[in-house]
Amino acid sequence: MKLKNRIKEIRFNWKHLIFIFLSLIVFQIFISRMQQNTLRDLLSDTMDWYKQNSAEQIGNLTASSLEVILETDPVQNKEDKAGIRKNIIHALNSTLKQPLMKRNVEEICIILPYKENFIALDIGQKIFSYFFEHQLVDTLNQSEYSKAVAHYASLHAEMMKSELITSFQEEQNIIHVYVPLVPHGEYAGAVYLKIRPDISSISQQILVSFNNTVLLFSSLILLGLLAIFYISTFILIERDEAWALLYKEREVHLLEQIAQRKEHLFTKRIYHTHHKAEKVMGFINEDVDRVNELNIKEIKYRIAKYANFISRVIYDMKWYNPPLYTIRNPIFKTNINEVVRFIVNNIFLRISHPVKSIDFDFRLDDSLPPVSVNEFVVWEVIEPIIQNAIEHSNTDIVRVTITSRYSEKERKSYVIIEDDGKGIRPDLLEKNESGIKRIFLENISTKEEDKNCGYGCYLAYEISKRCGWEIDAENNNRGGGKFTILINN
Repeated sequence: MKLKNRIKEIRFNWKHLIFIFLSLIVFQIFISRMQQNTLRDLLSDTMDWYKQNSAEQIGNLTASSLEVILETDPVQNKEDKAGIRKNIIHALNSTLKQPLMKRNVEEICIILPYKENFIALDIGQKIFSYFFEHQLVDTLNQSEYSKAVAHYASLHAEMMKSELITSFQEEQNIIHVYVPLVPHGEYAGAVYLKIRPDISSISQQILVSFNNTVLLFSSLILLGLLAIFYISTFILIERDEAWALLYKEREVHLLEQIAQRKEHLFTKRIYHTHHKAEKVMGFINEDVDRVNELNIKEIKYRIAKYANFISRVIYDMKWYNPPLYTIRNPIFKTNINEVVRFIVNNIFLRISHPVKSIDFDFRLDDSLPPVSVNEFVVWEVIEPIIQNAIEHSNTDIVRVTITSRYSEKERKSYVIIEDDGKGIRPDLLEKNESGIKRIFLENISTKEEDKNCGYGCYLAYEISKRCGWEIDAENNNRGGGKFTILINN
């Protein structure tokens, strides 16, 4: 049952079938070529063997039979001389016709010297007359054996001397055999046979053997390929099962890591926003204590801004990745210049720094068009950059220049925040494999001792991307860092 289930799991696709088919074709062609060469050599050897043995044996047997008949003395029985003559003629005709009954013998005759030439006799009566009566009935119709007689004329002297069988092969596998005829031990002529060897039965046997061999080899090859395919498929199934278990284990591990990372980032975001909210809440308490009839409108405006910022902070604490429509929306018409002034005047200049004196220089373009981005999202982008310029200047007096500029031709707005400090470290301006400068990566900061640092620029960069803005950092030629925010209007 297990084996049956394993076989069911095997899946053949067109690549496997094509591979098996092509492999079989290649192996069959190779085997066919090898077998054809073997067959060709075997047939050649068989033809030589047939010529030297079978054909010459037929001629030798025929000549021997004729010699026995010609050695008979027809004058021993004078009473039945006519009957003996008839029997000898019949024996001669039977001996000459017997080879012709085979498919491979086409012609047979006796070539004998006659006067100064040679004649071919294939009828018992003529042969009897030639040997026993020493005369010929006629010598007509010799054209049928003219080539055989002509060739024998060139062989007569040699055969008479050696009394050996002579044979040669003509085109189309025709064999001509000349067997010496020596009745009473005297050379009289030659028995000629024209034989066309018939090896169809041998060829048929060879072809059957060849087909069986090819079939056997093909079957063995196919079984071998199927066995290899089954083994490889079994191994792949085992491997896939192991990989599936590994991937499931890694998936669980990755989900745990992602969950922990999200929790970690969310915790850092809460800490970051909580720190801002705590500072703003202090400003609200101060404004409430100082409110009077003269400054009520100013404080009301400021407290409303603070309260809306606190609401945004609380909203951000609920979402790791807030919906896009809460960031960008056509209903938002935010004046960036106004946001910049409010942040500087009501956040950074409201408290006194224990070490540094901060001087802000506004170079704001009043033609800057409003943007369709939530006001407090703009606040979350600009405020960390200004804070970074102040904290990393490493000077007692900090001058921060904020410039806004609108290019009507390009339909782009620029917000540039510069400081006159020592600038950004070169290694923080190097790009990673994704083309992002290190200063905008998480946990990258010069404040190495603080575990909660390296989040402000990262947060500003990530929020800018969701706003559809571009942000860059570089150093000024005159010293100090420079952040540029590009807004496509």
